[in-house]
Amino acid sequence: MAKFRSALLAACLVVGTPLVTTACTSMPDEVSRQDIDAQSRQALNKLTSENSAARAIAAKSSAVLIFPSIVKAGLGVGGAYGEGQMRHNGAVRDYYSTFTGSWGLQAGAQQYGYAVFLMNDAAVKYVEDSDGWEIGVGPTVVLVNAGVAENLSTSTLKEDAYAFIFDQKGLMAGVSIEGTKITKLDAK
Repeated sequence: MAKFRSALLAACLVVGTPLVTTACTSMPDEVSRQDIDAQSRQALNKLTSENSAARAIAAKSSAVLIFPSIVKAGLGVGGAYGEGQMRHNGAVRDYYSTFTGSWGLQAGAQQYGYAVFLMNDAAVKYVEDSDGWEIGVGPTVVLVNAGVAENLSTSTLKEDAYAFIFDQKGLMAGVSIEGTKITKLDAK
């Protein structure tokens, strides 16, 4: 099964056709679901223990979308794909995939994770009810980097969502989540 999922991921990244993208949004099997649960929990715990801004935002958030491992590759045309979950009050609410396509001057591959803290029930409902949420459309998302984190306090949290990118590894410069599509995985 792992070889199949790897081949499917590679096809999603290289080809990116609607047919392959649809295949990538099927509900993970039981073993994969357990892997996503364990990896998401570990990534979220590490992020909030090492980053005080993430810890403060997590304490005030309504829910979090956590994608512990996203693979990004490109040579002119590229893409990034990963699977994760929405957690609410410490429990898994649903499973999601994240996909970003890109083109332009790029070559290389990298792996990273990201978390999007949803700060209010309206943002959570929007994500749950949408047929795929494209970051940059809908709830306002602030990408928290070192500069933004210095100026955040629990009294200045006014946006719908705050995103953190973590554990970047590989040979590609920069990561952006603008234009990323987050889609609920189909339950079968």
